[in-house]
Amino acid sequence: MRQLTLNGNWDMNQRGEEMTYQAQIPGSVLSTLLASRAIPDPYDRMNEYPTRELFRKDYIFQREFEVEKELLEEEKVELVCEGLDTLAEIYVNGEKIGYADNMHRTWRIPVKEVLCPGTNQIRMEFLSVLNYMDEYQYEEKKEVQYVACGAMKGNHLVRKAHSMFGWDWGPQLVDAGIFRDIYLEGWTHERIEEIQIQQNHKTDSVELQVRVGFSEEIQEAEKRKIMMRLRDRGSDKIVAKTDEMLKEGREYEAVLSVTEPKFWWPNGYGEQPLYDLEVSLLGPDETIVQKEHRTIGLRTLTVSRSQDQWGKEFAFQVNGVKIFTMGANYIPEDCVYSRITKERQEFLLESAKRAHFNCIRVWGGGYYPSDTFYEICDEKGLIVWQDLMFACNVYDTTDAFLENCKKEVEDNVKRLRHHPSLGLWCGNNEMESAWDHWPAFQRETKNLRADYIKLFEHVIPMVMKEHAGDTFFWPSSPSSGGCFDHPDDENDGDAHYWDVWHGQKPFTDYRKYFFRFCSEFGFQSFPAMKTVKTFTRPEDRNIFSRVMESHQKNDAANGKILYYMSENFRYPESFDDLLYVSQILQGMAIQYGVEHWRRHRGRCMGTLYWQLNDNWPVASWSSIDYFGRWKALQYMACRFYAPVTSSLIIEDGKACLFVENETEEERKWQGEILLKNMDCEVLKTVKIEGDTSGFCSEKIAEMDWDSLGAHKDMEWEESVFLEGRVRFENGTEVWNVETLLPYKHLALKKPSIQVCVEESEEAYVLHLASDRFAPFVELDFEDADVIFSDNYFHMTGQEQEIMIRKADIRNGSFRDAADLKERLKIRSLADTFSKEDA
Repeated sequence: MRQLTLNGNWDMNQRGEEMTYQAQIPGSVLSTLLASRAIPDPYDRMNEYPTRELFRKDYIFQREFEVEKELLEEEKVELVCEGLDTLAEIYVNGEKIGYADNMHRTWRIPVKEVLCPGTNQIRMEFLSVLNYMDEYQYEEKKEVQYVACGAMKGNHLVRKAHSMFGWDWGPQLVDAGIFRDIYLEGWTHERIEEIQIQQNHKTDSVELQVRVGFSEEIQEAEKRKIMMRLRDRGSDKIVAKTDEMLKEGREYEAVLSVTEPKFWWPNGYGEQPLYDLEVSLLGPDETIVQKEHRTIGLRTLTVSRSQDQWGKEFAFQVNGVKIFTMGANYIPEDCVYSRITKERQEFLLESAKRAHFNCIRVWGGGYYPSDTFYEICDEKGLIVWQDLMFACNVYDTTDAFLENCKKEVEDNVKRLRHHPSLGLWCGNNEMESAWDHWPAFQRETKNLRADYIKLFEHVIPMVMKEHAGDTFFWPSSPSSGGCFDHPDDENDGDAHYWDVWHGQKPFTDYRKYFFRFCSEFGFQSFPAMKTVKTFTRPEDRNIFSRVMESHQKNDAANGKILYYMSENFRYPESFDDLLYVSQILQGMAIQYGVEHWRRHRGRCMGTLYWQLNDNWPVASWSSIDYFGRWKALQYMACRFYAPVTSSLIIEDGKACLFVENETEEERKWQGEILLKNMDCEVLKTVKIEGDTSGFCSEKIAEMDWDSLGAHKDMEWEESVFLEGRVRFENGTEVWNVETLLPYKHLALKKPSIQVCVEESEEAYVLHLASDRFAPFVELDFEDADVIFSDNYFHMTGQEQEIMIRKADIRNGSFRDAADLKERLKIRSLADTFSKEDA
C-alpha cells in the first residue's frame, strides 16, 4: 500500500474574488484568513458577527501535486479525506469526482482513472452552508420550527458540528475547510478495511477474538498471509501472535490468548496498562503490503442497570467493580478546529486527571475528536461517554439524510471501538426528553416525531448492534432506556438537572434529589480578568456592556449571576472582584451538588458537571477557560472529586461531617468539627476516630446547636464559622468550612496574609499564614499563568503550603523566589468588600 499526503500548502480564494491566500492544510477558511491577517480576530469584542457573514460565500481550496508512476501501477487509488467541513464539490484535473456533505465522515473516492503521471491538480469548492439552510425546501408537514438556544435556524439540516452555528456558550462562527488529513492511497488486490476486537475474560486469561474485514473477496489462489502480534506496551514483549494463510472470503477471524493479563482501570482505581495489536497483510512474496495498529486495554466495561430498592441503577462497572463516576462534559476546544492540537488536548485531559476525573462526556453538539484525544484518554484512565453528534434538535430525516447519518455512525464506531477508554455510546443529547415534554417540541408535527423514532429507536441501534455490540448503548441523555418512558425519571437512568441556574433555585435544592446518575448540571462564571482583557477595551469592562453581553450567549445570564451573588455575597467593590466572586459562586454551586450525591453513593453513582472547557473566551459554565486558565471550580473539583475526602453540611440544627471513600481499601481516620470565631480561636470541638469501608460514604460526626445554649444570637452567628477536619492514616488532611449565615452577613475583616517563598530544582513552595479567617484565598499573577497545587482555599488558622511545579508555569517565567513573591497577587473574599464594609 502506498500513500501520498496532500497536506501542506494549498491556495484559497473566495468564489468570484481574485485575491488568493496561502492555506496550510489541515486548515480552514478562518485559519487561512487569520494567518494571512486578512480579517481581525473574530474573538475580539464583537467581531464574531461580521466574520459569520463571510460564510454566505463559497470558498475554493486548490493545489498541484506530483504523482509517481508506482502509485498509478497499483490496482486501486483512492482520495481519502478524513475531515471535510462540510458541503464540498471535489475535482481532480478538472473532473468532478465527488461531493461531501458530512464533516463527521471519512470520505474515500476512487481517483485512479482521473490521475496522470507527473503534475496533477485538486480543487475543492466549499459551498455556503448558510445559503443551503436558507434555500432548503421541506416536504409537507416536515418544516422544523425549533431552534436551540444561541444557534442559527436550520443548523439541523447540515451534518456539521451544531455548535459551529452558535450555542448558549459559543459564537456563530461557521467556518469551512479541510480540517483533518487528506491523502491518496493506492493498493493492489485487497486492503484491510476494518478490525474488530472482542474480549472474553476467563479465570486466568483473556481471549481476544479479532475479526478482520477486507475491501473485497480474498481468493485462496492468491496465497495471501496475515500476521498478528500483540505487544505489552510496557515491556514491548510479544504476548500473543498468529500467522496464517488466508482462505476465500471477505473476513478473517483469529483468537489470541493472553495469559497473566494486566488489566486497564479508570483513573483512581488502578493502572492503565496498554497493549498494541499489529495486524499485517502479506503479499504472495511474503512482503508486508499493509500494516494496521490498534491500541487496546484488557478490561470489562459496561453500565449496570440492576433493579434495587430505589429503582434501576445507572453505574459504570469496570472489571466487575461499580464505580462512582466523576468528571465533566467536553466541548470542542476552539471554533477553528485545526487549532485543536495534541498539545491542547493533552493539557486539557491532564487537567481532568489531576482533578481526579475518571470520565469525560463528549457532548453531542460538537464533533468526534481526533484519534489522539482517545489515545490520551486511554493513557490517563478517562472513561469516554461518547455521544453521537445529535443534540437539542428536530431532524427532517429524508432517505438521503438517514443514509448519511448511518454512514457517519458506522465510520466513527469502526474508528473508535477498540479504545479501552470507550465506555458508552449515547444516541443524542436531550432529544428524547425534549420530544417527551419540552413545550417547543410539542408544537412540531407528528411526522417529525416519527422521524425521531425512526433514526434513534431503529436505525442507530441497529448500526450499534452490528458494529459495536459489546459496548453499552444508551438511546439518549437523559433517559430511562428509551421509548419516551419517563426519560427524566429520578430513579431510573441518567438525569440532567438545571433548576439550580436556569430555574434560579438555591444551591441547597440539589439536596432534594437523589438521581441515579447526573450527567449534566452546571453554573456559570466569568473568566479571569486576564482573559476578559483579550476581548475587551477598558470601556467594555462592565458585565452589561454590549461586548460583555456578546461574550455571554445564555439569555439574561449575567443578571442571573448577579442574582445568585446577591443571595450569597456582598456586591464586589470592582469589576475584577466581581469576576473573582462569580467563580467562587460557580465552585460553591457544583460542590453542593457533587458532595450531596457522593454522600449518597450507591443510590447515585455518578456526576458529570457542565462543562469542562470553552471554545472561545466567554462567560460560561466551564471550569477551564479558553486559554487553559483554571477557574475556581477546577481547583475545587480537585478537592470534591478526590478519591478519599470529606464534606461538612448543616442540616436539622446540626453540623454533620462525612467521609467519602472511593477506593477499595478501608480508610482509618481522625475527625473533628470545630466552631471558631473570626480570629480562628476554637470555641467548641467534637472529636472522633474510626474507619470507613471501601466504596462507601458515611456520616462520622455531629455537632448539635442545642448544646451551645445561650451563646446563640444574631451577632454571634455573624462572628463564627464551622470547620470539619479529617486526618487519614496516610497523613492526608482534608478540611471543609461551613457558615451559619450567608457570607454576605459574616463579620469578615480583611486579613493580613504573610507569604514566604522557597525554590527547589523542580518547584516553588509558598508558605502562607493569615491573622484571621480568610475564605476563598486566590493566588494569581497578572503577567504569568501557572497551576497551583491548591487555590481558592480557606485559611482557618493553620499555615498553608502551596506548590508551583516549574513544569506548571505555562506563560511567563520567574527569575527566582524573590521575583515570584513580589509579583504574587493574593486576594480573599473580604478584599472584595467596599472600604465602608471593610
